[in-house]
Amino acid sequence: MTIPQHIANIMDGNGRWAKKRGLPRVEGHRRGAESLREIVKACNELGVKYLTVYAFSTENWARPKEEVKFLMNLFLEAINTEVEKLHKNNVRIRFFGRLGEFSDQLQEKMNWAMELTKNDTAGNLNVMVNYGGRAEIVDAFNKLRDEGRGTIDEEAVSQNLYTAGIPDPDLLIRTANEMRVSNFLLWQIAYAEIYVTDVYWPDFKKPQLLKAIEEYGKRERRFGKTSEQLQ
Repeated sequence: MTIPQHIANIMDGNGRWAKKRGLPRVEGHRRGAESLREIVKACNELGVKYLTVYAFSTENWARPKEEVKFLMNLFLEAINTEVEKLHKNNVRIRFFGRLGEFSDQLQEKMNWAMELTKNDTAGNLNVMVNYGGRAEIVDAFNKLRDEGRGTIDEEAVSQNLYTAGIPDPDLLIRTANEMRVSNFLLWQIAYAEIYVTDVYWPDFKKPQLLKAIEEYGKRERRFGKTSEQLQ
């Protein structure tokens, strides 16, 4: 099996999963957190070096206030219960996005988690929170402007993104059968293979991950070249 170095996940369908079962939307998010725990473990076992997940977008603030409040508490709970386990398994966690818009308490927890795991090398979990692909590109250009840069090339932009130094995703997985990228890693997924499944995120476990990776292994990644050039 061809194992991608970097997998990105749009974890969609938590609310619909809950609604289908007559449960509150927040229960879908809780079950989704359990799926993430299993996928992180599976990626570590398979040798996937980087896993990037879309946890909370810049647009998600527009959701019902009670749901947003629950998600903030869920983030805190997850950091408190999971980060030391990640550290024990030598997995580094980083949070990317406009983090300054979160509460001081949540920012402190994120900084603590990143500091604790900064030297871990077995795997990398990148959590995109208060994140938007367009916002990331805007922030990169503002940094370049502040540096007084003249001519700007692709390398300069890449080195000023939140994800500077991290290889671009090889495989983008989206659950819940949605055919869009939803403002996620717009620069970085330029050549990612896209895999969409109708499985809701709370039901996305290791077998579903393996199916996605198996499909990825069947793809021919040409990066603009012809098949004959790759032979």
